[in-house]
Amino acid sequence: MPTVNPSFEEAIKVTPQGANKYSAFLRPEWCIGTVPHGGYTTAVIYKLALTHFAHAHPKQYKSPASPISLQLSFLRRTASGPATFEVEDIKIGARTSTIHIKLLQPSEKKSGTLETMVAGYITVSPPDAEVGISAKTGWKPYPSPPAGSRPDGSIDFASLARTGSDGAWQKLETPFPEFRKASSQIELYGPGDGATQQKRNGGMGIDQWARFRPHGDVNGRWTDAAVTYLIDMFPMALDGFDTMSATAAARENGGSVEAQRAKFWYPTVTLNVDMKKHLPAGGVEWLYSRVVTKVVRDGRTDLEVTVLDEAGEVIALSTQVGLAVSASRNVGTRKLEKL
Repeated sequence: MPTVNPSFEEAIKVTPQGANKYSAFLRPEWCIGTVPHGGYTTAVIYKLALTHFAHAHPKQYKSPASPISLQLSFLRRTASGPATFEVEDIKIGARTSTIHIKLLQPSEKKSGTLETMVAGYITVSPPDAEVGISAKTGWKPYPSPPAGSRPDGSIDFASLARTGSDGAWQKLETPFPEFRKASSQIELYGPGDGATQQKRNGGMGIDQWARFRPHGDVNGRWTDAAVTYLIDMFPMALDGFDTMSATAAARENGGSVEAQRAKFWYPTVTLNVDMKKHLPAGGVEWLYSRVVTKVVRDGRTDLEVTVLDEAGEVIALSTQVGLAVSASRNVGTRKLEKL
């Protein structure tokens, strides 16, 4: 029986089941509606890659083979509960290796059969093999994030944590937490809600600082695996999507904008992650995300996410294609209250 309220490491645990086959249990508390959150699922897949190389290729590298690139396609909606993984070695190399993975679960339409819900390619490289030139490009987020209280414009994180505000930054409540259960696993700070930020910058761009709080654990820290959850966690951007979608629906169908809010789901179709820098073994408390959407057309969205640490160094880059659809497509015949 799966542990009630497990740690994050337990929630993403992957267990070998034979040659290139593995199992995991996708946790309901990491769901959006009835569907496991895409970033959480990506974290499980990140763990799958680590587990596969430790189990199938234990002598290939001197240090653990960490994912440096993930390219995933979310083909069908996953469900909380048991999941089976199949792994195919595409290339096993001295510096980089690439595997093809499939996440399988019982078909909702064909009883007794497993279907591929998520498929993708993962490229790994051990940290000790990551050698070569490093150079600063001078890149910084533009426009610059709003200022904190310090004279140089930086944020006093101790004050932000203690009082819930610092300069333009304040602690935020994530919208629709009952539906977006996965969003309760972080503590989020930003220069206003989604609508406020969009008015400020004149586009669909969001700034956020976040602390990891799995099951309310105040000692939670961002690790490399947890970063893959963060790159798909941006409640204020979804708040902006909600406003946009509700406004469009109200214009088309009549009625108020508020009556249309919380009736939409934004599933990930494809997700690409580029891991740029390893975090310390013990993790870090704060990470920043810049989330940008350029075009929303015909119910299809784009998202570009850049994750930085307190020193302003890039930790991870992500792009994804998503959809804006009715929330009924998330729940379907499943019962939300079971979660």
